[in-house]
Amino acid sequence: MTRHRLGFILLAALLAAVRPAAAQSTRYTLKGDSVAVYNLVGELRVEPSSGGGSDAAVQVTRGGADAARLEVQSGPLRGRETLRIIYPEDVISLPDWGRGWNTTLRVRDDGTFGDEGRWRREGREVRITGGGRGRGGLEAYADLRVSVPAGKRVALHLGVGKAFVSNVDGVIVVQAASADVSAERTRGTLKIDTGSGNVDVRDASGDVSLESGSGDITATALHGGRLKLDTGSGNITVTGAEATELRIDTGSGDVTVSGAKGDDLSFDTGSGNVDVALLATFQSLKIETGSGDVTVKVPPTIAAEEELEKGRGEIDLGGLTMQVRRLQQDHITGTIGDGKGRLSIETGSGNVHLVKS
Repeated sequence: MTRHRLGFILLAALLAAVRPAAAQSTRYTLKGDSVAVYNLVGELRVEPSSGGGSDAAVQVTRGGADAARLEVQSGPLRGRETLRIIYPEDVISLPDWGRGWNTTLRVRDDGTFGDEGRWRREGREVRITGGGRGRGGLEAYADLRVSVPAGKRVALHLGVGKAFVSNVDGVIVVQAASADVSAERTRGTLKIDTGSGNVDVRDASGDVSLESGSGDITATALHGGRLKLDTGSGNITVTGAEATELRIDTGSGDVTVSGAKGDDLSFDTGSGNVDVALLATFQSLKIETGSGDVTVKVPPTIAAEEELEKGRGEIDLGGLTMQVRRLQQDHITGTIGDGKGRLSIETGSGNVHLVKS
């Protein structure tokens, strides 16, 4: 064997030795009608089960320099079957995810976090940060792929990362501390709550609740009995929504709704514009903004008792014929058509425009 050939073999062996080990992937089965999954860091994908089984399944793929230190625990806990990724350190460092951000949350010893009620306040403090290498902390994460049979109730808890939900039918709850969450083609009940991040939902049938502490909410083709969208700071944009009850609320941001239809409609922003286009008449429509313009496109067949109130700004009826009962500089009440519905619009500082579609 020549020296050149021997050197090549040694180099190949060295490269193989320093090459990162293959990702560790394991599949777990969760029995029961109600299951919960907890993971502090990683990507979460939720999809329908294949093969017609009745049990949920979770594919866990661990990654990062300290992936081997992550432990997976499963079993019944607080009345439901659970799967929990256990991170053994109080600081989790993700150098490949960029610098300059930190997320802190409380985690119990059993790996659970983020539940509603008193459980949210229990546990040790864990900080997840995007720092440089060599600064300490556990360098590990876990990507999860969750398979959900039809009709299952599944609660998914994520600390930091991204979440994707598609084509599932059941009661799906996603709670995240800091993550963008998207969902498409869901049936049943869908609840998404992220402390910081954007929410994007397309084609959802059933009761839907979307919340973000700080981030935009975008929704398309929603159909359900109750639809609720709420963000502390961010814009809310809805295209196509039909429900018995539709409520949209943002502390600071614009509300833009097109193609809406429902009996009980409510749109509220502390600071921002409200632009609503309705497909049909309603029983009750209430719009409030602390500071911003309100524009409402109504069908020609609109019939409602109206109350329009503004602090500073103008009121434009857009050619609609109103039987005025009370007229003041900042307040108008009256009736359009037979007055079967009720329309209330209030803005602290902004103009009010009614437009016949």
